[in-house]
Amino acid sequence: MDVYEAVKSRHAVRGFADRPVPKEVLDRVLAAAAWAPSGSNLQSWRVFVVTGEPLAELKRRAGARVAAGDPWDEREYEMYPSVLKSPYHERRAAFGKERYSALGVEREDWEARQRAASGNWQCFGAPAALFCYIDRDLGRPQWADAGMYLQTVMLLLRAEGLHSCPQMAWSVYRKTVAEIVSPPEGLILFCGMSIGFEDVAVHHPRTGRAPLEETVTFVGGR
Repeated sequence: MDVYEAVKSRHAVRGFADRPVPKEVLDRVLAAAAWAPSGSNLQSWRVFVVTGEPLAELKRRAGARVAAGDPWDEREYEMYPSVLKSPYHERRAAFGKERYSALGVEREDWEARQRAASGNWQCFGAPAALFCYIDRDLGRPQWADAGMYLQTVMLLLRAEGLHSCPQMAWSVYRKTVAEIVSPPEGLILFCGMSIGFEDVAVHHPRTGRAPLEETVTFVGGR
């Protein structure tokens, strides 16, 4: 797959087919993703890939917490600033409106919104999940490196005909994830990522992007 096609076709899939992902494909993707850039080659990511019965057990435990109304685990990092200024506030609001409108969920229907969000902790039906941790002693540049690594993984998955959904939502069920993957001390769960083949019967509109002139300034002509 051409790299431009991989970038443009990548989107957060929230409905996966009941079809296993071959381990050799995951091995190939993650071996290649190791070449993602990182400052001074620190390679700040620590990744756990969960499939099969361990993933089924994780989904069961997370589902039980959702059903019981169990409080979220305390956040170890701020997902979004408490106050988003323009234009970020407007972009986030537009995304939320588009997503929940597609599901037929009204803005004021908090219970329905929670039900929709609960799909995160079932990996939207995906047969594989990746959990990316980072050492709590590392700084913002190393978090950026982890982001570049995850983007590389997602593009390589597209090259294999697979899709993904990166999910910071798992950070609020980090203790449940830790029960399954047993991460070493000193690591923070950055995000999960659901991986699999897209269920094309599940339609979600793709969120658009800002015009180039809103995010890019050319200095010195074009």
